[in-house]
Amino acid sequence: DQLNMILNVAYVLLYVGVVAYKNFFINWSWRSVYIGTTLLNAIFSFLQILLIFDITFGLSYFWFSLGDDALAEFVGGIQFLPTTIMMVHLCPAGSEGASYAMFTTVNNSALNLSSAISTRLLAIWDVSLEVLQAGETSGMVNLTVLTTVLQLSGILFVGLLPRTKEDLAKLDESSSRSSTGGAIFLLITFCSVIYAITIAALNIVAPGWSGES
Repeated sequence: DQLNMILNVAYVLLYVGVVAYKNFFINWSWRSVYIGTTLLNAIFSFLQILLIFDITFGLSYFWFSLGDDALAEFVGGIQFLPTTIMMVHLCPAGSEGASYAMFTTVNNSALNLSSAISTRLLAIWDVSLEVLQAGETSGMVNLTVLTTVLQLSGILFVGLLPRTKEDLAKLDESSSRSSTGGAIFLLITFCSVIYAITIAALNIVAPGWSGES
């Protein structure tokens, strides 16, 4: 029941995020939107530290912990429309299908890669159930801080985004092409997919292979 509740709340907040962008953030700079939503997501991620120390402001553990996962969908909803607009403008005429497949592959590979890297981070501190039951929470706190800081690292690349549709149109009109850039892009994408698949397979065949708790 709790899993269904999480999914339902997440889907509702995803829709609310899309509506919020359309009604309140449509005239904002895309860079401001991405910076703001990244910071908002990081704040809710840091709040998980309060949950570790049993500080929930009277809320149940379920509803307090729901904020991190559910809000991520809200943030994704706000970012959805700007991302879609950029994708549409960057698709070359006659290659829309291939472009969509490329964007989808990059997005999915990034999600799988982040999960694989997260698994490796578990080996840094002991966050096993036995340690947590013994009252030792420093490892969980350190891991929460680390993963939150890593989320914020995306802000470093916001400058690569166009600010508005006008900037995007200028970028679309640019005739510059880079074979080297394309090769690097494909190499990173394929390596990410292979790495994620390898980590997932090892987690199934040999659980705990990297020393994680």
